[in-house]
Amino acid sequence: MQIIAELLRDIRIPRMAKVRQHFDAPELPDVADAVRREVREAGVLSRIAPGNRVAIAVGSRGVAEIAAIAREVVRAVKAAGGHPFIVPAMGSHGGATAEGQQEVLESLGVTEAFVEAPICSSMEVVEVGRLPNGLPVYIDKNAYSADKIIVINRIKPHTAFRGPVESGLMKMITIGLGKQRGADAAHAYSFKYMAEHVQEMAKVMIARTPIIFGVGTIENAFERPARIVAIPAEKLADEEPKLLLEAKALMPRILFDPLDVLVVDEIGKDISGDGMDPNITGRFGTPFASGGVRAARTVVLGLSERTHGNANGIGMADITTRRVFEEIDWAKGYANALTSTVVEMVKLPMFLETGELAVKAAIKTCTAFDLDRVRLVRIENTLHLREIWISESLLPEAREREDIEVLSDLQVMNFSE
Repeated sequence: MQIIAELLRDIRIPRMAKVRQHFDAPELPDVADAVRREVREAGVLSRIAPGNRVAIAVGSRGVAEIAAIAREVVRAVKAAGGHPFIVPAMGSHGGATAEGQQEVLESLGVTEAFVEAPICSSMEVVEVGRLPNGLPVYIDKNAYSADKIIVINRIKPHTAFRGPVESGLMKMITIGLGKQRGADAAHAYSFKYMAEHVQEMAKVMIARTPIIFGVGTIENAFERPARIVAIPAEKLADEEPKLLLEAKALMPRILFDPLDVLVVDEIGKDISGDGMDPNITGRFGTPFASGGVRAARTVVLGLSERTHGNANGIGMADITTRRVFEEIDWAKGYANALTSTVVEMVKLPMFLETGELAVKAAIKTCTAFDLDRVRLVRIENTLHLREIWISESLLPEAREREDIEVLSDLQVMNFSE
């Protein structure tokens, strides 16, 4: 790799300043109280009869306060006389194994001890119907055997398609509860038809299984719960599209656009299904969604600890590091790619020995007219965008904006672990 270092020797990495981005960010003061209030006011607990076994579906996404939300739903079910248990509802995540999916839940704090209910993890499914085009609709066998089912998930824009319903409760019902086979069926005709299939398959599931309601969360720009709602199952198709519009309005973003280089410290399945949310980075694995910042080059410096080697989304980077390459558990990412049919997500970008070389390579290849004035932004990950680092060339723009606050003097970019 000595020749690479020589080729990049004269490339200058700009000095960086930390700034704070300001967004409209309403936040619930007490998440547990909000869950209790919303479930009570929705009048859905009367659907649980004393002695009912109630499956509570919990997914793998980074839903803020997911453990606390799950525990409050468990307590509400118990108060209604039911016997709750948790089922992982995460499609093929966790390596598409029962053990892996329980590990994902536990890594999110959803443990039996904390939520006060057992976790029943299995990849076995039951077919409950088919769409007119022949696509089968599956549900987790443990959930299907329950007397009632409740679904918990965050409502937000999807990373690969656009439609009235994207990531949220109906997708959780279709793909999450469908386990690997359900996810495989929903993705069979590509993301081009995903918006249509999610809604159609969810309607079949609601009609033929004992799903009684969903608990949906909307998060603010700083990944904190802004709103929690309890929606009766029969009203999901009408209510979720309205909530999706609310969620989109609260999404954070990088306020500098376009960029020559975007540096992302870490990606991971705990951060986004795509490792780094393309609604932020602008790097989508399909042509059926758009948005985010326009960056000529994107660099990924690391994997999150909680992703456990799953580097799904690394294919959307242009350059990464040897450390990332050596930490990748290829089977986990490949399981996601084979299920979603989006193999671009797990392609390997150029990887260099150090983060410094990776950033230099991005600067050299970004084709900016003046590499000494490169427009560069560095973020921790796509969940944390309140405080970011910007290059010296962006400072004049930052100082003119009311929604940007400069926090530090210019500094040399830090590449320590």
